[in-house]
Amino acid sequence: MLRLAAAALVLASSTSLSQAEMTDAASVQLGPRPFYLVQDMDDGALKEKLLSCQNGPFTKSTWSIGHRGAPMQFPEHTRESYTAAARMGAGVIECDVTFTKDRELVCRHAQNDLATTTDILATELGAKCTTPFKPASGDEDAAAECRTSDITLAEFRQLNGKMDASNPKAANVAEFMDATAGWRTDLYATKGTVMTHMESIELFKELGVKFTPELKAPSVEMPFEGDYTQETYAQQMIDDYKEAGVDPADVFPQSFSLEDVLYWIENEPEFGKQAVYLDDSNDTVDGFDPMDASTWANGMAELKEMGVNYIAPPMWYLVAVENGEIVPSTYAKEAKAAGLEIITWTAERSGLLQDGGGWYYQSVSDVIDNDGDVYKLMNVLHQDVGIVGLFSDWPATTTYYANCFGLK
Repeated sequence: MLRLAAAALVLASSTSLSQAEMTDAASVQLGPRPFYLVQDMDDGALKEKLLSCQNGPFTKSTWSIGHRGAPMQFPEHTRESYTAAARMGAGVIECDVTFTKDRELVCRHAQNDLATTTDILATELGAKCTTPFKPASGDEDAAAECRTSDITLAEFRQLNGKMDASNPKAANVAEFMDATAGWRTDLYATKGTVMTHMESIELFKELGVKFTPELKAPSVEMPFEGDYTQETYAQQMIDDYKEAGVDPADVFPQSFSLEDVLYWIENEPEFGKQAVYLDDSNDTVDGFDPMDASTWANGMAELKEMGVNYIAPPMWYLVAVENGEIVPSTYAKEAKAAGLEIITWTAERSGLLQDGGGWYYQSVSDVIDNDGDVYKLMNVLHQDVGIVGLFSDWPATTTYYANCFGLK
């Protein structure tokens, strides 16, 4: 009994110490990656500035936003991923919000992503999926679709998060699940504790960070089962913060749906004034061009008149290339002129940048050719575009920049 009591005391004290460290700004740890990226930069004034900051000190910054936590190496939307993001100095962390069959809110990037972000297919719950696993056959790819709305909260809690990936040529479930990109890792994927929205709120409070929940578009028809409306869903997300006693000033609710944002502005104005409109016009508007305002879904001044104060497009909307240099786009200039605060996404999500950086860098790919160029783009987004926050899959990178330039 004495040994058990002593063990319990040690465990309790170590847990307490861990929480103290997590909430202590002095415990921010960036690891080697930001320093590697700075060394990889082209020589110049920006590199010298960033080199001058390598001895810290490093503290949390709200400019550094944990996108789904730290999913470059940790399973997204898990306790482990969120804690890693806070450890790397993210001052704001994201829980993407969706709902289960029994209408409980949980953290998942999409309502229908369980097949690629959890181990559901390797459990008995895989039989409940909207589309249970089908192996690849001939020219037909392997497929599975598993929604949070297929299972109850109690069943959701049985799942383990994994790195988001799938193998379209898989002949079996094990092959389907084993597809993590080479520039990511499964080193930390042995444990991925899935979380409810309310659990994420309590964790983020302990970690000393602010909140940016995103209301995800349902994969099911709304109203769900006849009476669970989009408005009920949007209100439920805000109600969790009210129940938890969170200051609305610490919450940045997001949605790709302008209707959701306007709902919060009208019905929850204290939360609505920091509601973030996520702009994906490239997916919804034919011929979208960030350099041509006539192709945008909404004018910037129009959004501001509606009460929208924050807009969040992908990084490539905000920049262009002129005379071989990265400069603000027309989109960025008009957003600032309208008085909109700009947040953008997502750094450290493109893998290696040696071939132009992929989708997130597409408007400036001609001047991106090494991993250190992430800081070249970051500097333009801060100094010339004037963003107030940057989502990152590895927040240590953004925290380093934010600390070096005094961004709190």
